Amino acid sequence: MSASVIKAIRIKAMDFLARREYSRHELHQKLTQRFPESTEINSVLDQLIIDGLQSDSRFADSFMRLRVNAGYGPQYIRAELRQRGVAENVVEDTFSNQDVDWVTVAQQLFEKKYAGQDMSDAKLRAKCQRYMQYKGFAFDHIRELF
Repeated sequence: MSASVIKAIRIKAMDFLARREYSRHELHQKLTQRFPESTEINSVLDQLIIDGLQSDSRFADSFMRLRVNAGYGPQYIRAELRQRGVAENVVEDTFSNQDVDWVTVAQQLFEKKYAGQDMSDAKLRAKCQRYMQYKGFAFDHIRELF
């Protein structure tokens, strides 16, 4: 591969990273779509990590903050991070470093979605519990709501 192709890959990767954080896995997929013939993508990504321009832990921190603010629970966020190729130890570090009160997040989502509704109705209560589970909250978090 020529130096110009490596430079083009690096510039495109930096262009992606200028817009938002990406996991290494996501960036690799995007670059592979743009440069399908290239065998230099991994070496370019390694250099970006060395240069401090790409970091899975920084991506995970940013992604987690976005998802918590959007009302998602820990199970959902963990699954999404794994799906984006973030290593399990990085996911665990992210969750241990972020001080999130999941019951409060669940409460805010519950109030936004079901404010003023009568939870004594068993059908509505079951629907609410399924919704909260879908959003990634553990049964303990949901039980706290009721």
